[in-house]
Amino acid sequence: MRKKSTSLSSIVNLIAATILGLLFLLPILWMIFTSFKTLSESISSSSLLPHTWTLDNYRSLTQMSDDAPIFRWILNTGVVTVLGTLLVIVVDVLAAYSLARLEFRGKKIILSTVIAALTIPGMLTLFPAFYWFKALGLLDSFVPLILPYSSSALGVFLIYNILLSFPKELEEAAHLDGASQLTILRNVILPSIWPAVLTLAVITFLNIYNDYLWPLLVINSPEMKTITTGLASLILGSNFVNPAKMMASTVVATLPALIIFLISNRFFVRGVTSSGIK
Repeated sequence: MRKKSTSLSSIVNLIAATILGLLFLLPILWMIFTSFKTLSESISSSSLLPHTWTLDNYRSLTQMSDDAPIFRWILNTGVVTVLGTLLVIVVDVLAAYSLARLEFRGKKIILSTVIAALTIPGMLTLFPAFYWFKALGLLDSFVPLILPYSSSALGVFLIYNILLSFPKELEEAAHLDGASQLTILRNVILPSIWPAVLTLAVITFLNIYNDYLWPLLVINSPEMKTITTGLASLILGSNFVNPAKMMASTVVATLPALIIFLISNRFFVRGVTSSGIK
C-alpha cells in the first residue's frame, strides 16, 4: 500500500512538473511560431500555430537597411561578450589567487573592499562611468562596451572562497619541483576548479549578452549597437507594426546565448554544485 502511495505521488509530481515546464516554455513557443506567421496572421490571429507557414520574416532580416543591421548587432554583441568574459575570468582568477595565497600589505583592506562592492547596486556606478568615458571621448566605441566588464567582485569572491579550501599540499609539492606560482595556478589549481570558473564564465556571458541599459547609454550610432539595444530600437522604428518580423529577429538574437547555455549546461550545474551556490 505504501509503495502504491509513493508511486502515485511520483506521478502527480511528474504531471505538475510537466505542466509548470510547459507554462515556462509557452512564451518561447509563441515567439518561435509567430516568427513563421504572415504579417496579417501575426496581428489578427490568436492561435499558437500558424495557419500559413512562411520564411519571409527570416529572409527579410538579410535585407534590412543600414539603420537596422541585425547581423552587425549580433557580431558586436559577440565581440563584447567574448572579450568581456575572457577579461573577467583572467582578472578574477588572478585577483582571487593573489588574495588567497600571497601575503602583502593592505590585503585585508582589498578583501573588505571586494566584499563591500557586492553590496553596491550596479545602477549607482552607471552615470559616473558614463561621464568618465564621455570626458575621455570614448563613447560610441567598443572601449566603454568592454572595459566595464573587465572584472567582477562576485567572481573574485567566488574563486577566493574555493581557493581557501583547496589543499595547499598539492601546490607545495609543485613548488618543490621548481614550478613558479603562475605554473602552479595554470597546471595544478585551474584543472581542479575549472567547473567553478566555467560557472563564472557562463554567468558573465549571459549577463553581458543580455545587458541593455549600459549599451543604451554609451552607444548612439546604429552600426555600434548591441543586439538588445538594436531590437529595442526596432520597436520604435518602422518594424514595430510587424510582430512576426520582430519575433524572427528575437529568435535569431536568442540562438547564440541559448546554444552556449545548452552546451555548457552540464558543466554549469557541476560548477554550481561544487562552488556551493544555492
